[in-house]
Amino acid sequence: MEVDHCMQRKPWELPFLAEPREVAGLRRILRLHLGMWGLQECVEDAQLCVSELVSNVIAHVGPGTPTTLAVAVRGTRLRIEVRDPDARALPTLLAPEREAECGRGIALLDAVADSWGVVLHTDSKVTWCELATSLTSPEGHAGGTRVTRAEALLGLYSPAELPRARHGSRLSLATAEEAAIDAIADLLHWLHAHGCDPDGALDRAQMHFEAEVGTALGAPASPGVTAR
Repeated sequence: MEVDHCMQRKPWELPFLAEPREVAGLRRILRLHLGMWGLQECVEDAQLCVSELVSNVIAHVGPGTPTTLAVAVRGTRLRIEVRDPDARALPTLLAPEREAECGRGIALLDAVADSWGVVLHTDSKVTWCELATSLTSPEGHAGGTRVTRAEALLGLYSPAELPRARHGSRLSLATAEEAAIDAIADLLHWLHAHGCDPDGALDRAQMHFEAEVGTALGAPASPGVTAR
């Protein structure tokens, strides 16, 4: 059976009015989309970048400015764009000794993002930044070898159990999730049939998962847990 390992990440954009109260909602929407794209690793940095880009519009163009947030995956990088209608008020990276409270947003952006810049149009500008990801291809998965092995395992389930999504050849996320649950249940049955302790295996698997995710995010592993 041929297995499709693609993760489709369709670019999206959201018009809004640049107001301080809008920032929290934009951060939530960004977290939701990046979660669906399997890019949880980028959530905090991406939220920081959006906060600073929108705050820059509010401070230098004005509250209530019609603005658009656009997010996409370019190659293996996450690209965030904020478009506003003022081509004159350009964001500036100040030297450390010149920085005041109003100049630190772009410095934060510069520190967090892999790259950033401004594209000028006749009646608008786009301030953009890009964040590095652990993707190895635009439609690949983050997560490394374990995720790749898991998807290959799900591919062993019959096409009847894993119908293709309407918009393409990729399996729907909800259907794949059910297949993953079935796969876990089958492994527990296998352990039980061979005299092993399914509950103990689940606990150990959870410990390994939490340790590895914590390590990937820069958090220390729990005492007594060794990531493999």
